[in-house]
Amino acid sequence: MSLGDRCSAISIAVEQQGSATTEIARNVQQAAQGTNQVSSNIAAVNRETGKTGSAANQVLSSAEQLSSQAVTLRSDVDRFLASIRAA
Repeated sequence: MSLGDRCSAISIAVEQQGSATTEIARNVQQAAQGTNQVSSNIAAVNRETGKTGSAANQVLSSAEQLSSQAVTLRSDVDRFLASIRAA
């Protein structure tokens, strides 16, 4: 193999390495963008989970109040019926 052939082969190999390096850099950039999107989605899910937890606590509080009011109403109805029976 002549010196010119060797230089040509080296030049081709360097060019191929440059192309491969460019491709790797592009893939890394795409992966970074995908990672940023996933992080953003996780943050959004976290916010919505907090809102859901807050809403669940409000529903629980309302249910507890309703239960207490039902007990009071039941007691009032029992007293009312007892007074009617006694009359």
